[in-house]
Amino acid sequence: MQDFFTWLGRTLGEIIRFVVDLLVHFFQNLGASARGFFDGLATSLGISPSLISLAVLLLGLWLLYLALRALLRRRLVATLIWALLGVMVLSWLIY
Repeated sequence: MQDFFTWLGRTLGEIIRFVVDLLVHFFQNLGASARGFFDGLATSLGISPSLISLAVLLLGLWLLYLALRALLRRRLVATLIWALLGVMVLSWLIY
């Protein structure tokens, strides 16, 4: 009877170890993939691959999105303001 529970405990431990190793490898590869994506994006734009540069890039894209929404609502003055701000932020980042 003791051999059965030893086998059961060992099998359960191996299953848990397998699941933990699988999750560790998955998240390591996920992090490496995200890092590679952001490095490639930053290299193609000519910016440094830092968190601040990424935040400024997202801010500029968000401002251009607001300009597009204002254009679709036929708000021309708001479109010009949002587009000007978005292009200005992105030009600071890229140049």
